[in-house]
Amino acid sequence: MSLRFQLIVRILFLFVCILILGGSIAIWRAREAVTEEVGSSLNLALQLVKFGFSKPASATMKESDWIYWLSALRETRHLDIRVQQPTGETIQVTRSLQSEDQPDMPPGWFVSLVTADYAETHYPIVMADGKALMLIIQPNPMDETVEVWHETVAFFITLCLLIILIFLAVHQTLHKTLRFIDTIVDGLRRIENGQYRDVLPRFSIQEYDSIAGAINHMAGVLDKTREENRALTKHSLKIQEEERRRLSQELHDELGQSLTAIKVMAVTAAHEKADTRQITESISHICDHLMAIVRSMMHQLHPLILTELGLKATLEDMVNHWSERNPWLNLTIECPDELDSLDQNVAIQIFRVIQECLTNTIRHAEAKHVKIVLEILGENRDCLHLEVADDGRGCDINRISSGFGLRGIQERIKSLDGELTVRSQPGQGMAVSATIPIL
Repeated sequence: MSLRFQLIVRILFLFVCILILGGSIAIWRAREAVTEEVGSSLNLALQLVKFGFSKPASATMKESDWIYWLSALRETRHLDIRVQQPTGETIQVTRSLQSEDQPDMPPGWFVSLVTADYAETHYPIVMADGKALMLIIQPNPMDETVEVWHETVAFFITLCLLIILIFLAVHQTLHKTLRFIDTIVDGLRRIENGQYRDVLPRFSIQEYDSIAGAINHMAGVLDKTREENRALTKHSLKIQEEERRRLSQELHDELGQSLTAIKVMAVTAAHEKADTRQITESISHICDHLMAIVRSMMHQLHPLILTELGLKATLEDMVNHWSERNPWLNLTIECPDELDSLDQNVAIQIFRVIQECLTNTIRHAEAKHVKIVLEILGENRDCLHLEVADDGRGCDINRISSGFGLRGIQERIKSLDGELTVRSQPGQGMAVSATIPIL
């Protein structure tokens, strides 16, 4: 069931409830109005009659004079007034509106709802000649019922018009809102398909405009991340090809030439006059050289010491190696023995991160001191904290976003579900810290 249908059904149900409640209140108020009006007319007529008979002159008035005087009460609404003779004959003095007097009378159900059974009121009259008459006053609310019927109809027409206007306004707002939602959904589908540069338009409603702004910002970040990943992939492929080319070149230059030399010496050794001892020594030296080259290649591809002795020994060996190659750089490392129990994947990534940090320091920082700190934190010892800090010239972090060194470090830390923080200011060195869950 769509949102539009649900909202329309609920709005219509609410409007029906309003009509029922408004109708109930209108009928209740109409009944109260009819009752009050009829009661007021009856009280007024009785007061007028009592006032008329209390006059001193009334003692000298004849019966015909009283009938004429009572006829003046016809201006009093909602009453049927009759005079009953001692013989039982009645004389109609006033007569209110009857249902057959007017064609637009209210329906019977409305009359039954707003009117009640009103009892007759009897008032005895004694003439000057001693004749006793009975004044009968019968309430008749029909004319008041006609008035409240017209008022009720006007009220319902006004209420229906207001409901229609409200419904049209709500429907227009709902239509506009759902159109905005459709536009946002289409934009999200385009983002799902990788079309990050198709931004959403501005909306006239502030809330939807805020959502569109957030989605456009997300699309921009995704587009930037995609471009960075593409550049990082190209850079990784380039490094991979360069590494393969370098290894191929070393295999050709070193292994190929050395093997060729060994083969030549082996052929030479087959002659009777060949100096076998010298040839053997030469072959031994060439084999030692090949073993050193192979060991160097293996260390570049993957440090075997990491598998054999653990992360701590590998890092200490790397620090010693860098210190020998860069005697002007003071390298220190702090790491616990617990590092040797880390998962192999975590260990190799930590090793590569530190290796990349030292490479960046040597190439760009011009630092004199570098400190590497590894420690296991947390109440359950489930968090590894790494920090590599130098006292080099530092830099503006925002101006090195195009480099691949820090981006590669960030991707490695992210692959371990860790968080990376880089702090640096020009002239104040750089500190690269990472927090990695290890359990």
